Amino acid sequence: MARIVVVTGGTSGIGRAVARRFAADGAEVCITGRHAGTVGPAAEELGVRGIVCDATDPAQVAAFADRLGQLDVLVNAAGGLPEADPAGAAPLDALHTRWQAALAQNLLTAVLTTEAVRDRLAGGGSVISVGSIGAERRGGAYGAAKAALAAWNASLSAELAPHGVTCNVISAGYIEGTNFFRGGMSEERHRALVEETHNKRAGTVDDIAGTAHFLASPAARHITGQTLHVNGGAFTTR
Repeated sequence: MARIVVVTGGTSGIGRAVARRFAADGAEVCITGRHAGTVGPAAEELGVRGIVCDATDPAQVAAFADRLGQLDVLVNAAGGLPEADPAGAAPLDALHTRWQAALAQNLLTAVLTTEAVRDRLAGGGSVISVGSIGAERRGGAYGAAKAALAAWNASLSAELAPHGVTCNVISAGYIEGTNFFRGGMSEERHRALVEETHNKRAGTVDDIAGTAHFLASPAARHITGQTLHVNGGAFTTR
């Protein structure tokens, strides 16, 4: 029987690559995104189901969960950098808005979606959340939200692992070929980020997709509560 896989933020970048990888393995995949104009075309191209859902909105997440049956894998890939500060906003107002947006997009999307579907996760299932190397260095509001994601994952694992569900975070390093930097990646910065790695290359969306696929495989059933750093050695642990 085909596995049922949900990928939030599946219309582009890492989320889209993850959805493609599971679909290629014969899974029944459902992707979400905030806009019908991106969800529909992405779902059609990938040959998967697409549902419009802003995962920062509890009501939309609840309605989305009501449309699902049992599922095997949840990949929380929704996230990204907050929009630019609103023009003319007072400094503290702008700071508050920026941090609220970072937490909503990169932490609450995963928390809300996982909570909404946790009772639908089958034994032997997996929750995989996409983190960032920004949690380990000068990541500002975005990095702080990704660090909180890893802390939340540890407690989630303690709750779900006794029921046969593994929970892990993939902490992605610099991944090229996405719209994460919104056109702001200079050649100089690209070279500097690549130079930080041990293997002297940027990461790809398929690097993260392959890791997600492994974490949801039978070979990874004893891996839970972990943050796996996929960054070519730019940040190392011991």
